[in-house]
Amino acid sequence: MRGFIAFRNIVKGWLLLAGICGVLAFAGWQLGGVRLLSLFVFAGLLLVGGAYWSFDRVVLGMVGARELPLGEAPLLHSTVERLAAIAGVAKPRLYLIRDGLPRSLATGRGPRASSVAVSAGLVSACTPAELEGVLAHELAHVRHRDVAIQTAVVVLAASIVELSRIGGWLERSLLFVLGPVAAACVHLLLSPKREFEADRAAAQICGSPHGLADALLRLEQAAELVEFRASPATEPLYPFNPFMEDGLAALFVTHPPIGERVRRLRALDPAWREKLGSEAA
Repeated sequence: MRGFIAFRNIVKGWLLLAGICGVLAFAGWQLGGVRLLSLFVFAGLLLVGGAYWSFDRVVLGMVGARELPLGEAPLLHSTVERLAAIAGVAKPRLYLIRDGLPRSLATGRGPRASSVAVSAGLVSACTPAELEGVLAHELAHVRHRDVAIQTAVVVLAASIVELSRIGGWLERSLLFVLGPVAAACVHLLLSPKREFEADRAAAQICGSPHGLADALLRLEQAAELVEFRASPATEPLYPFNPFMEDGLAALFVTHPPIGERVRRLRALDPAWREKLGSEAA
């Protein structure tokens, strides 16, 4: 199953590459025939190659993350290193987002080159078990190679949305057209199933599904109390949807309902209620 998920994401990456080159090839053909077509395709390959190596830094810049030195958070680094070893991926670089909304994200190119960012709110609000669950969820995305597709799609969608700003007083009208186009790109390549798969893998990495289940409930509650502003195109990056599901943000929702995810996680340990009762006794 793990190999199939990674293979599926590799195929999606090649399809995205082919799609970009195809659009550029069509534009080149219409503007100048075969000669310009070849130039546009070559430019597209250069663009995709540069993006592959730099889009993770673009995403981290979009969320205002800074690299977290080992000396500043040794316990957090140790936790990430231990979970990465269990997940079978290289230890990702660790970043901190300075805001109060509990959230995290993973970005990068795959199991050998990735980054994980956590917010100050997540570190302070979650218990150790909940924090491990969230980190394991992000490492599952790394192991499944979701991060490469998520990173590319988020940057592409955010760029399309930002194009509306060139319209001046026509910005709202352009956003009405470009917003659904950007959302279509997101939903074409990102399925809600990836979150269920990452949740299940996180439970295996942690040895229990309950840390992540409790964390998801806490994150959902925190999202109702803490104001959050960002491009709605970044929604696929986070472990849950931190945006109010109205207006433009409703177009970019790729996460299943928290209640369904928690139900599936609890189902991985059907006897958890009996265990809780015996411990209380």
